[in-house]
Amino acid sequence: MKILLRVCFGILLAAGALYASFEGIRAIGRENLKKKASSAAPLLVREIEQEVKEQAAVKEEEKWQEGWVRYEGKIYAYNEDIRTFLFMGIDKNSDVKEVKEGTNGGQADALFLAVMNPHKKSIQVIGINRNTMTDIDVYDKEGEYVNTTKAQIAVQHGFGNGMEESCEYQMKAVTNLFYNLPVHGYAAINMSAIATINDAVGGVSVNVLEDLTQADKKLVKGADVHLMGKTAFWYVKYRNTKEFGSADMRLARQKQYLNGFINEAKKAAKKDITVALDLYQAVIPQMVTNITLDEVAYLAPILADYDFNSENFFMIEGETVMGERFEEFYADEDALYKLILEVFYEEVADK
Repeated sequence: MKILLRVCFGILLAAGALYASFEGIRAIGRENLKKKASSAAPLLVREIEQEVKEQAAVKEEEKWQEGWVRYEGKIYAYNEDIRTFLFMGIDKNSDVKEVKEGTNGGQADALFLAVMNPHKKSIQVIGINRNTMTDIDVYDKEGEYVNTTKAQIAVQHGFGNGMEESCEYQMKAVTNLFYNLPVHGYAAINMSAIATINDAVGGVSVNVLEDLTQADKKLVKGADVHLMGKTAFWYVKYRNTKEFGSADMRLARQKQYLNGFINEAKKAAKKDITVALDLYQAVIPQMVTNITLDEVAYLAPILADYDFNSENFFMIEGETVMGERFEEFYADEDALYKLILEVFYEEVADK
Protein backbone atom coordinates (compact mmCIF):
# COMPACT_ATOMS: atom_id res chain seq x y z
CA MET A 1 0.00 0.00 0.00
CA LYS A 2 2.83 2.42 0.84
CA ILE A 3 4.46 1.73 -2.52
CA LEU A 4 1.18 2.41 -4.33
CA LEU A 5 0.74 5.69 -2.43
CA ARG A 6 4.28 6.75 -3.34
CA VAL A 7 3.65 5.98 -7.02
CA CYS A 8 0.39 7.96 -7.00
CA PHE A 9 2.10 10.84 -5.19
CA GLY A 10 4.90 10.79 -7.75
CA ILE A 11 2.43 10.90 -10.62
CA LEU A 12 0.63 13.84 -9.04
CA LEU A 13 3.90 15.69 -8.55
CA ALA A 14 4.90 15.06 -12.17
CA ALA A 15 1.50 16.20 -13.42
CA GLY A 16 1.71 19.30 -11.25
CA ALA A 17 5.17 20.08 -12.61
CA LEU A 18 3.96 19.66 -16.19
CA TYR A 19 0.96 21.89 -15.51
CA ALA A 20 3.13 24.54 -13.89
CA SER A 21 5.53 24.35 -16.82
CA PHE A 22 2.66 24.69 -19.34
CA GLU A 23 1.18 27.64 -17.43
CA GLY A 24 4.62 29.23 -17.29
CA ILE A 25 4.94 28.93 -21.06
CA ARG A 26 1.47 30.45 -21.46
CA ALA A 27 2.41 33.39 -19.23
CA ILE A 28 5.46 34.07 -21.40
CA GLY A 29 3.27 33.92 -24.52
CA ARG A 30 0.76 36.36 -23.03
CA GLU A 31 3.46 38.92 -22.22
CA ASN A 32 5.13 38.53 -25.61
CA LEU A 33 1.90 39.28 -27.46
CA LYS A 34 1.43 42.52 -25.54
CA LYS A 35 4.81 43.76 -26.75
CA LYS A 36 4.41 42.78 -30.41
CA ALA A 37 1.69 45.18 -31.54
CA SER A 38 2.75 46.98 -34.71
CA SER A 39 1.34 50.25 -33.33
CA ALA A 40 -0.36 51.55 -30.18
CA ALA A 41 -3.75 52.29 -31.78
CA PRO A 42 -5.27 53.07 -35.18
CA LEU A 43 -5.06 56.60 -36.51
CA LEU A 44 -8.66 57.20 -37.49
CA VAL A 45 -8.12 60.59 -39.10
CA ARG A 46 -9.94 61.40 -42.32
CA GLU A 47 -10.15 64.58 -44.35
CA ILE A 48 -13.85 65.13 -43.75
CA GLU A 49 -14.61 68.78 -43.00
CA GLN A 50 -17.69 68.20 -40.85
CA GLU A 51 -16.03 65.49 -38.80
CA VAL A 52 -12.97 67.67 -38.19
CA LYS A 53 -15.25 70.47 -36.96
CA GLU A 54 -17.05 68.05 -34.62
CA GLN A 55 -13.73 66.76 -33.25
CA ALA A 56 -12.55 70.31 -32.56
CA ALA A 57 -15.83 71.28 -30.88
CA VAL A 58 -15.94 68.31 -28.53
CA LYS A 59 -12.30 68.86 -27.53
CA GLU A 60 -13.26 72.33 -26.34
CA GLU A 61 -16.33 71.09 -24.47
CA GLU A 62 -14.93 67.99 -22.78
CA LYS A 63 -11.75 66.58 -21.30
CA TRP A 64 -10.53 64.92 -24.46
CA GLN A 65 -8.22 61.91 -24.30
CA GLU A 66 -5.59 61.04 -26.87
CA GLY A 67 -6.85 58.41 -29.30
CA TRP A 68 -10.56 59.08 -28.83
CA VAL A 69 -12.68 59.29 -31.97
CA ARG A 70 -15.94 61.17 -32.41
CA TYR A 71 -18.23 59.77 -35.07
CA GLU A 72 -21.88 60.59 -35.70
CA GLY A 73 -22.28 62.20 -32.29
CA LYS A 74 -20.67 59.36 -30.30
CA ILE A 75 -17.19 59.06 -28.80
CA TYR A 76 -15.15 55.89 -29.17
CA ALA A 77 -11.93 54.57 -27.63
CA TYR A 78 -9.71 51.83 -29.02
CA ASN A 79 -9.98 48.54 -27.10
CA GLU A 80 -6.36 48.00 -26.08
CA ASP A 81 -7.07 44.47 -24.83
CA ILE A 82 -7.90 43.24 -28.32
CA ARG A 83 -5.37 40.94 -30.00
CA THR A 84 -5.33 40.98 -33.82
CA PHE A 85 -3.63 38.50 -36.14
CA LEU A 86 -3.12 38.58 -39.90
CA PHE A 87 -3.47 35.26 -41.74
CA MET A 88 -2.25 35.03 -45.32
CA GLY A 89 -2.84 32.23 -47.80
CA ILE A 90 0.08 32.28 -50.25
CA ASP A 91 -0.38 30.93 -53.78
CA LYS A 92 2.42 28.37 -53.55
CA ASN A 93 2.05 24.60 -53.52
CA SER A 94 5.29 23.70 -51.79
CA ASP A 95 7.16 24.10 -48.52
CA VAL A 96 8.30 27.62 -47.74
CA LYS A 97 11.76 28.60 -48.92
CA GLU A 98 13.71 31.78 -49.38
CA VAL A 99 13.73 33.24 -52.89
CA LYS A 100 15.80 35.93 -54.55
CA GLU A 101 14.69 39.52 -54.08
CA GLY A 102 12.20 40.58 -56.71
CA THR A 103 8.57 39.56 -57.23
CA ASN A 104 8.74 35.81 -56.60
CA GLY A 105 7.60 35.80 -52.97
CA GLY A 106 4.11 34.57 -53.87
CA GLN A 107 0.88 36.54 -53.81
CA ALA A 108 -1.43 36.57 -50.79
CA ASP A 109 -4.55 35.07 -52.37
CA ALA A 110 -6.30 34.93 -48.99
CA LEU A 111 -6.13 37.67 -46.36
CA PHE A 112 -7.98 37.54 -43.05
CA LEU A 113 -7.72 39.50 -39.82
CA ALA A 114 -8.63 37.38 -36.78
CA VAL A 115 -9.63 39.50 -33.79
CA MET A 116 -9.76 38.23 -30.19
CA ASN A 117 -11.91 40.46 -27.97
CA PRO A 118 -11.63 39.49 -24.27
CA HIS A 119 -14.32 42.01 -23.28
CA LYS A 120 -16.92 40.17 -25.37
CA LYS A 121 -15.11 36.81 -25.25
CA SER A 122 -15.51 36.64 -28.99
CA ILE A 123 -13.54 35.84 -32.12
CA GLN A 124 -14.24 38.11 -35.08
CA VAL A 125 -12.83 37.69 -38.58
CA ILE A 126 -12.50 40.30 -41.33
CA GLY A 127 -12.03 39.05 -44.90
CA ILE A 128 -10.00 41.26 -47.23
CA ASN A 129 -10.53 40.97 -50.97
CA ARG A 130 -7.18 40.08 -52.59
CA ASN A 131 -7.86 42.66 -55.33
CA THR A 132 -8.33 45.56 -52.91
CA MET A 133 -6.59 48.60 -54.36
CA THR A 134 -4.29 50.22 -51.82
CA ASP A 135 -0.77 51.58 -51.38
CA ILE A 136 1.88 48.98 -52.30
CA ASP A 137 5.61 49.45 -51.76
CA VAL A 138 7.66 48.46 -54.80
CA TYR A 139 11.19 47.03 -54.44
CA ASP A 140 13.81 46.20 -57.08
CA LYS A 141 15.80 42.98 -57.54
CA GLU A 142 18.36 44.18 -55.01
CA GLY A 143 15.66 44.67 -52.39
CA GLU A 144 15.90 48.46 -52.55
CA TYR A 145 12.74 50.54 -52.18
CA VAL A 146 11.63 52.09 -55.50
CA ASN A 147 8.30 53.81 -54.88
CA THR A 148 4.76 53.41 -53.58
CA THR A 149 1.89 52.84 -56.00
CA LYS A 150 -1.77 51.80 -56.01
CA ALA A 151 -2.18 48.10 -56.75
CA GLN A 152 -3.98 44.93 -55.60
CA ILE A 153 -3.09 44.29 -51.97
CA ALA A 154 -2.26 40.62 -52.67
CA VAL A 155 0.80 41.50 -54.78
CA GLN A 156 2.61 43.09 -51.83
CA HIS A 157 3.77 39.70 -50.49
CA GLY A 158 5.38 38.97 -53.86
CA PHE A 159 8.14 41.47 -53.10
CA GLY A 160 10.95 40.43 -50.80
CA ASN A 161 12.45 37.03 -50.05
CA GLY A 162 9.25 35.00 -49.65
CA MET A 163 9.88 34.68 -45.93
CA GLU A 164 9.65 37.13 -43.01
CA GLU A 165 10.54 40.08 -45.22
CA SER A 166 7.57 39.47 -47.53
CA CYS A 167 5.28 38.99 -44.53
CA GLU A 168 6.38 42.30 -43.02
CA TYR A 169 5.70 44.04 -46.33
CA GLN A 170 2.23 42.49 -46.51
CA MET A 171 1.42 43.31 -42.89
CA LYS A 172 2.38 46.95 -43.49
CA ALA A 173 0.00 47.16 -46.48
CA VAL A 174 -2.87 45.71 -44.42
CA THR A 175 -2.27 47.88 -41.37
CA ASN A 176 -2.11 50.98 -43.56
CA LEU A 177 -5.41 50.03 -45.23
CA PHE A 178 -6.91 49.81 -41.72
CA TYR A 179 -5.64 53.23 -40.60
CA ASN A 180 -2.46 51.94 -38.93
CA LEU A 181 -4.27 49.19 -37.03
CA PRO A 182 -2.15 47.37 -34.39
CA VAL A 183 -1.43 43.76 -35.43
CA HIS A 184 0.04 41.37 -32.86
CA GLY A 185 1.17 38.56 -35.12
CA TYR A 186 1.02 37.04 -38.58
CA ALA A 187 1.04 33.64 -40.25
CA ALA A 188 1.60 33.18 -43.98
CA ILE A 189 0.61 29.65 -44.98
CA ASN A 190 1.25 28.17 -48.40
CA MET A 191 -1.95 26.86 -49.98
CA SER A 192 -0.43 23.36 -50.04
CA ALA A 193 -1.05 23.19 -46.27
CA ILE A 194 -4.85 23.43 -46.61
CA ALA A 195 -5.39 19.66 -46.62
CA THR A 196 -3.21 19.18 -43.53
CA ILE A 197 -4.97 21.93 -41.59
CA ASN A 198 -8.43 20.76 -42.68
CA ASP A 199 -7.90 17.10 -41.84
CA ALA A 200 -6.38 17.92 -38.43
CA VAL A 201 -9.83 19.02 -37.19
CA GLY A 202 -11.69 16.17 -38.90
CA GLY A 203 -12.73 18.06 -42.01
CA VAL A 204 -15.38 20.71 -42.68
CA SER A 205 -18.92 20.29 -44.06
CA VAL A 206 -20.19 22.80 -46.64
CA ASN A 207 -22.99 23.31 -49.11
CA VAL A 208 -21.06 23.94 -52.35
CA LEU A 209 -21.63 27.55 -53.42
CA GLU A 210 -20.63 27.26 -57.09
CA ASP A 211 -19.79 24.59 -59.62
CA LEU A 212 -16.16 23.54 -59.11
CA THR A 213 -16.24 20.19 -60.88
CA GLN A 214 -13.37 21.34 -63.11
CA ALA A 215 -11.20 21.04 -60.03
CA ASP A 216 -12.92 18.18 -58.17
CA LYS A 217 -15.88 16.05 -59.36
CA LYS A 218 -17.39 16.08 -55.85
CA LEU A 219 -17.80 19.86 -55.86
CA VAL A 220 -21.18 20.11 -57.58
CA LYS A 221 -23.07 23.35 -56.91
CA GLY A 222 -25.66 22.84 -54.16
CA ALA A 223 -24.19 19.52 -52.98
CA ASP A 224 -23.55 18.90 -49.27
CA VAL A 225 -19.93 17.79 -49.02
CA HIS A 226 -17.72 16.96 -46.06
CA LEU A 227 -14.40 18.37 -47.23
CA MET A 228 -11.31 16.23 -46.67
CA GLY A 229 -7.82 16.27 -48.18
CA LYS A 230 -7.50 17.56 -51.73
CA THR A 231 -11.22 18.33 -51.96
CA ALA A 232 -10.79 20.90 -49.19
CA PHE A 233 -7.73 22.27 -50.99
CA TRP A 234 -9.64 22.86 -54.22
CA TYR A 235 -12.68 24.32 -52.48
CA VAL A 236 -10.58 26.96 -50.74
CA LYS A 237 -8.05 27.67 -53.51
CA TYR A 238 -9.62 27.18 -56.95
CA ARG A 239 -10.94 30.00 -59.10
CA ASN A 240 -11.48 30.42 -62.82
CA THR A 241 -9.40 33.50 -63.63
CA LYS A 242 -11.20 33.87 -66.98
CA GLU A 243 -14.46 34.57 -65.17
CA PHE A 244 -15.08 38.14 -63.96
CA GLY A 245 -15.46 38.37 -60.19
CA SER A 246 -13.88 34.96 -59.55
CA ALA A 247 -11.85 36.36 -56.65
CA ASP A 248 -15.05 37.67 -55.04
CA MET A 249 -16.74 34.27 -55.40
CA ARG A 250 -13.71 32.48 -53.98
CA LEU A 251 -13.64 34.86 -51.03
CA ALA A 252 -17.28 33.98 -50.33
CA ARG A 253 -16.31 30.28 -50.31
CA GLN A 254 -13.36 31.00 -48.04
CA LYS A 255 -15.65 32.86 -45.64
CA GLN A 256 -18.06 29.91 -45.62
CA TYR A 257 -15.21 27.44 -45.13
CA LEU A 258 -13.56 29.42 -42.31
CA ASN A 259 -16.87 29.66 -40.47
CA GLY A 260 -17.01 25.88 -40.46
CA PHE A 261 -13.31 25.39 -39.79
CA ILE A 262 -13.19 27.66 -36.75
CA ASN A 263 -16.13 25.87 -35.16
CA GLU A 264 -14.59 22.46 -35.87
CA ALA A 265 -11.25 23.66 -34.46
CA LYS A 266 -12.97 24.88 -31.28
CA LYS A 267 -14.62 21.48 -30.84
CA ALA A 268 -11.32 19.68 -31.37
CA ALA A 269 -9.51 21.98 -28.90
CA LYS A 270 -12.12 21.35 -26.21
CA LYS A 271 -11.58 17.59 -26.58
CA ASP A 272 -7.79 17.87 -26.69
CA ILE A 273 -6.04 21.14 -25.90
CA THR A 274 -2.84 19.96 -27.59
CA VAL A 275 -4.53 19.96 -31.03
CA ALA A 276 -3.44 23.55 -31.67
CA LEU A 277 0.17 22.76 -30.76
CA ASP A 278 0.18 19.63 -32.93
CA LEU A 279 -1.28 21.56 -35.86
CA TYR A 280 1.28 24.34 -35.42
CA GLN A 281 4.10 21.81 -35.61
CA ALA A 282 2.54 20.00 -38.58
CA VAL A 283 2.33 23.09 -40.82
CA ILE A 284 5.71 24.63 -39.88
CA PRO A 285 7.32 23.47 -43.18
CA GLN A 286 4.64 25.37 -45.14
CA MET A 287 4.30 28.40 -42.90
CA VAL A 288 6.14 31.61 -42.06
CA THR A 289 4.99 33.13 -38.78
CA ASN A 290 6.08 35.34 -35.93
CA ILE A 291 3.56 33.67 -33.60
CA THR A 292 5.70 31.55 -31.28
CA LEU A 293 4.89 28.21 -29.69
CA ASP A 294 4.48 29.80 -26.24
CA GLU A 295 1.98 32.26 -27.73
CA VAL A 296 0.05 29.39 -29.30
CA ALA A 297 0.00 27.68 -25.90
CA TYR A 298 -1.44 30.84 -24.38
CA LEU A 299 -4.05 31.40 -27.09
CA ALA A 300 -5.36 27.86 -27.61
CA PRO A 301 -7.27 27.40 -24.29
CA ILE A 302 -8.76 30.89 -24.61
CA LEU A 303 -9.96 30.41 -28.18
CA ALA A 304 -11.79 27.22 -27.23
CA ASP A 305 -14.05 29.24 -24.89
CA TYR A 306 -14.57 32.29 -27.12
CA ASP A 307 -17.80 32.72 -29.05
CA PHE A 308 -17.75 32.61 -32.84
CA ASN A 309 -20.62 32.51 -35.33
CA SER A 310 -21.42 33.74 -38.83
CA GLU A 311 -22.40 37.17 -37.45
CA ASN A 312 -18.80 37.60 -36.29
CA PHE A 313 -17.47 37.30 -39.85
CA PHE A 314 -17.19 40.58 -41.75
CA MET A 315 -16.35 41.39 -45.36
CA ILE A 316 -15.11 44.77 -46.52
CA GLU A 317 -17.82 46.40 -48.62
CA GLY A 318 -16.91 47.81 -52.00
CA GLU A 319 -17.01 47.32 -55.75
CA THR A 320 -15.04 45.19 -58.21
CA VAL A 321 -14.30 46.75 -61.60
CA MET A 322 -12.13 45.73 -64.53
CA GLY A 323 -8.85 47.64 -64.64
CA GLU A 324 -6.50 47.92 -67.61
CA ARG A 325 -5.28 44.34 -67.11
CA PHE A 326 -6.70 42.91 -63.90
CA GLU A 327 -9.76 43.15 -61.68
CA GLU A 328 -9.66 45.91 -59.07
CA PHE A 329 -11.67 46.07 -55.85
CA TYR A 330 -12.33 49.50 -54.35
CA ALA A 331 -13.28 49.50 -50.70
CA ASP A 332 -16.13 51.70 -49.50
CA GLU A 333 -14.16 54.01 -47.21
CA ASP A 334 -17.16 55.02 -45.09
CA ALA A 335 -18.13 51.38 -44.56
CA LEU A 336 -14.53 50.43 -43.71
CA TYR A 337 -14.29 53.28 -41.19
CA LYS A 338 -17.51 52.12 -39.49
CA LEU A 339 -16.31 48.51 -39.50
CA ILE A 340 -13.09 49.47 -37.68
CA LEU A 341 -15.11 51.34 -35.06
CA GLU A 342 -17.50 48.41 -34.65
CA VAL A 343 -14.84 45.75 -34.24
CA PHE A 344 -11.90 47.51 -32.57
CA TYR A 345 -13.49 50.34 -30.59
CA GLU A 346 -15.92 50.80 -27.71
CA GLU A 347 -18.20 53.70 -26.90
CA VAL A 348 -16.64 55.77 -24.13
CA ALA A 349 -20.02 56.02 -22.38
CA ASP A 350 -20.06 52.23 -22.01
CA LYS A 351 -16.70 52.03 -20.28
